[in-house]
Amino acid sequence: MHILLIHQAFAALDEPGGTRHHELARFLVKRGHRVTVIASPVSYLTGRARAGAEKTTSDPDLAGVTIVRTYTYSALHRSFVHRVFSFFSFMASSFWAGVRVREVDLVWGTSPPIFQGMTAWALARLKRKPLLFEVRDLWPDFAIQVGVLRNPLLIRLSRWLERFLYRGADQLIVNSPGFLEHVQKQGGSGVRVIPNGVDPAMFDPHAEGLELRNAHGLAGKFIVMYAGAHGMSNDLGIVLDAAQMLQDQPDISIVLVGDGKEKPALIARAEALGLRNVVFLPPVAKAGMGETLAAADACLAILKPVPMYATVYPNKVFDYMAAGRPVLLAIDGVIRGVVEQAGCGIFIPPGDPVELAAAVRRLAADRALAREMGQRGRRCVEQKFDRASLAEDLAELMEGMR
Repeated sequence: MHILLIHQAFAALDEPGGTRHHELARFLVKRGHRVTVIASPVSYLTGRARAGAEKTTSDPDLAGVTIVRTYTYSALHRSFVHRVFSFFSFMASSFWAGVRVREVDLVWGTSPPIFQGMTAWALARLKRKPLLFEVRDLWPDFAIQVGVLRNPLLIRLSRWLERFLYRGADQLIVNSPGFLEHVQKQGGSGVRVIPNGVDPAMFDPHAEGLELRNAHGLAGKFIVMYAGAHGMSNDLGIVLDAAQMLQDQPDISIVLVGDGKEKPALIARAEALGLRNVVFLPPVAKAGMGETLAAADACLAILKPVPMYATVYPNKVFDYMAAGRPVLLAIDGVIRGVVEQAGCGIFIPPGDPVELAAAVRRLAADRALAREMGQRGRRCVEQKFDRASLAEDLAELMEGMR
């Protein structure tokens, strides 16, 4: 099969950001399929153009994956209005790029952003091929609850688009079981769960990350690491509040790895508070994430205390578990069930810096417990969330749609 994927935020393994789709594409090619990805040249994580932007490339390690970068308005992180311009520019340019892709057997759309779903739907109908639509985010509800989307007209249009795509797809998949009820209520039927997961081979749970520790003066420290977007939803201000409470323990350091719209403000606030126990590091490509997480003693996953976030399966949690590190989880809901069932971390009520600081102190005081939790997490992802097994489920689903 030749599979056409429309994905504005697509990131390859040599780039920072979520690489779920690159990993799945590589598996599909190994199974004998061909994958063409139409993506933006602008990094969704940093808001900046990637090196070698707006050109067609092939996966250097695996023939059969072609990535087409098409024009996108680049002011992604300026404001919500600029963000919408970015989404609509990609929606238009990706359609014209998709028209030129020949001999397609299946069109694969994914959300967010949901607007690119219209491109996938239009291309599927134009080429008279089935549409597989993947829901990775309950947009617009997430945007409404966070307060980003407020205009009543835009909300009505967004809800209409959501229902249209759920009902118009030939097959729907979601990456979290927490999304099922919402998607079905909006008209989706026959929804399959292909959850987020991880390739355990990319992480060595026994590595110590000494190079990173030594490079940043962190040798001997108990490191709590957050790796991911520094955006409005990530609530990293709470982490700075907790760091302020932990200044009496100089052996504890908080390391924030990544980029995003809120990072400059976070750095400025940390400096204003005189937080010597917080280190900001640039984003790391997925290929280097194993080495980065190896430097951590515990890893943090955090989102704002928004009710809809109880439905998510964040990629980073599975990365942390594969790295054999205990998870400090400031997210309630379905992902809490995974962590608690595996016994691989500590749940912290979202938005509570006091409880976060207390959980850090607990693990720093009992490193044997931290290591034991990390080992449990590694066993869990090997058994239940191995990317290869999940990719096989996806491949069988796609092959049945032909």
